[in-house]
Amino acid sequence: MQQKKFLITSALPYANGPIHFGHMAGAYLSGDVYNRHRKLQGHKTLFISGSDEHGVAIILNAKKTGQDYQEYVDKWHNEHAALFKDYGVDFDFFGQTSADYHEKEVLEWFKNLHGKGYIEPKDSQQLYCNDCKNHLPDRFVEGTCYKCGFEHARGDECPNCGEFIDPVKLTKTVCKICGSNNIKEVTVTQYYILLSKYHKEFREWFATKQDWRKTVYPYVDSLTKENLHDRAITRDIDWGIDVPLPNCEGKKLYVWFDAPIGYVSNTRKFLEDTNSSEDYLKDWWNNDDVELTHFIGKDNIIFHTIIFPTMSLASGICQAADQVPANQFLNLEGKQFSKSTGHYVDAGSAIKEFGQDALRYYLLSILPEATDSSFSWEQLQAKVNNELANNIGNFLNRCLKFTQKNWAEGMPADYYKGFAASEWGVELSKDILELNGLIDGYSIKKGIEKVMSIGQKANNYFSDNAPWASIKVDKDAAGKTLAYSSTYALCLGVILQPFLPKLSSNILNHFKNITNVEQIMKIYQGDLSVLETIFAKGHLLTETVEALVPKIDKELIEAQLELLKVKK
Repeated sequence: MQQKKFLITSALPYANGPIHFGHMAGAYLSGDVYNRHRKLQGHKTLFISGSDEHGVAIILNAKKTGQDYQEYVDKWHNEHAALFKDYGVDFDFFGQTSADYHEKEVLEWFKNLHGKGYIEPKDSQQLYCNDCKNHLPDRFVEGTCYKCGFEHARGDECPNCGEFIDPVKLTKTVCKICGSNNIKEVTVTQYYILLSKYHKEFREWFATKQDWRKTVYPYVDSLTKENLHDRAITRDIDWGIDVPLPNCEGKKLYVWFDAPIGYVSNTRKFLEDTNSSEDYLKDWWNNDDVELTHFIGKDNIIFHTIIFPTMSLASGICQAADQVPANQFLNLEGKQFSKSTGHYVDAGSAIKEFGQDALRYYLLSILPEATDSSFSWEQLQAKVNNELANNIGNFLNRCLKFTQKNWAEGMPADYYKGFAASEWGVELSKDILELNGLIDGYSIKKGIEKVMSIGQKANNYFSDNAPWASIKVDKDAAGKTLAYSSTYALCLGVILQPFLPKLSSNILNHFKNITNVEQIMKIYQGDLSVLETIFAKGHLLTETVEALVPKIDKELIEAQLELLKVKK
């Protein structure tokens, strides 16, 4: 397989609160699986993300906690980074948009687009609090939604109907800083990115993206067919990157502009920190031979398919996205995750209680790739116990324990010969190639289903050949069955690597005769001829075989359900 370069990003999590299962399933697990997959295929990848650390919501919540802004975002950045590590999400770099290196990159983009006439000042109407003397952009104000009548619509978006809000149209407005209703409308000057000037070029680029998901392409097509809307990219606030123009004191660049540039600045910082000889633009972001994929949730589609591509193409700094496989929403027990109402699960506590393998497996099996899906505690227990534990775990345990018990001195090489050319080896190779194709096409959920179907075939082979019975009359026949079953176990360990890296590592730990990563990569790519080399001297199990997939107790699930009930 010819080596390619893949630049992979997952949406920058907002440094304003904890990450929940919906976030994990929306952007991070999919990106991690895809990154690991491409590496196993022998390609060169960069997997980039980082904290989004500016914006009004952060200002408000930092003030509520009595922390300064930097202290506040640092806390959430560190918590998020630790949580990703616990879930096995292995970024090459996870940066911060409050960092100096990011500001440097953002200012280069601003000056470029401003110089080319894509950024200009415009007068607009904004709300102003007469009592605390503050401008009230976005989340500084709350009121009744003019679209659906929801009484707590924010100044940027209504959480009830999803409408992008024009704050001056809200009724019964309240200042979120001081709680006053003494609010007036004033005229302010802000700088806008003139997306409308790039409409023709954008549509020409977008016409090449008809292979995007059906939940993405038609939506973006309908939004951009007639025109692109200009967006204000500055605010009169005291946290963010200063606008680098005269007479702009107090104006900061806003998150719509600065956050997506974080992917680029974080790549630049990573290459600098690792003393790489590569240039972040020439070798990665502005390289026709690099495939760029943004993994996001559907609430980020506009930023990653319209705003950031237009900024990239109009500036000439970067190539725009090749793929944006946006996921839909993951709910909790049939309802939206909501920290404010308590309908919520702390992802940090859950990983300590249930472990990485169980949570990654279940979340990947319910990824909302085409439609919204729902996390259910009882379904988690059923899928882990009945599928992962019974299918994969039980097979591995029976196969390896039986081998270790009856061939304590090691299995002879002759038992392993011929697997690749056998009907089972040929079928397994075909299945692995099909698995590769699914992940190539961003079908992560179908990918994990394919792995489980391979596990079921391994189970069937073991059970149909019943080595526990045949060993009583023909030890060689039983030995060959166990050798082929062990080969299945090894291959399962390899193909599980993108999905369940911890379980994969625990399986492969029983195969000390794998001497290099190239052997693993060949198996992952469906080339099973390498098995002859791996088992050329037979196989000795040196580690004590223990249950690799523990089942989940009913009491743990009942406790989680009770916790949700209490929080309601």
